[in-house]
Amino acid sequence: VQLQASGGGLVQAGGSLRLSCVASGRTFSSYGMGWFRQAPGKEREFAAGISWSGGRTYYTDSVKGRFTISRDNAKNTVYLQMNSLKPEDTAVYYCAAQYGGTWSPTDMRYWGRGTQVTVSS
Repeated sequence: VQLQASGGGLVQAGGSLRLSCVASGRTFSSYGMGWFRQAPGKEREFAAGISWSGGRTYYTDSVKGRFTISRDNAKNTVYLQMNSLKPEDTAVYYCAAQYGGTWSPTDMRYWGRGTQVTVSS
C-alpha cells in the first residue's frame, strides 16, 4: 500500500483545513487508518484513527471536538477535517495504515509522506 497525503497549508488560528490521504492497492479497506503529526523537535504523535469499516473513530484528547476523521473505501481515501485550528496544531501530518492492535506509531505498517500544516496566531 502506498499512501499520499495532501491538503496541508498555512491557515490562521480558528480556521479549517481538510487533509486527504489516497491509497494505492486493493487492500486499503482491510486496514485501520490513522493520522499522526510531528512538530519540530517533538516525537511523532497519534492524532486520529478510524477502523477499517469506518464504524469506529479515535482521537487524542487535544483534538477531540475539533478534528473529524472519515474514510471512503470506494475511493481508497481517508480524510481529516480540522476545525478551530490552533497554533499548537502546527506540524507535519502523516497518514498511516494500521498493522498492530494499537495506535502507536510502531503499530503502523505503511506511512505516507507528510503534509505541512501551519497555524498562525
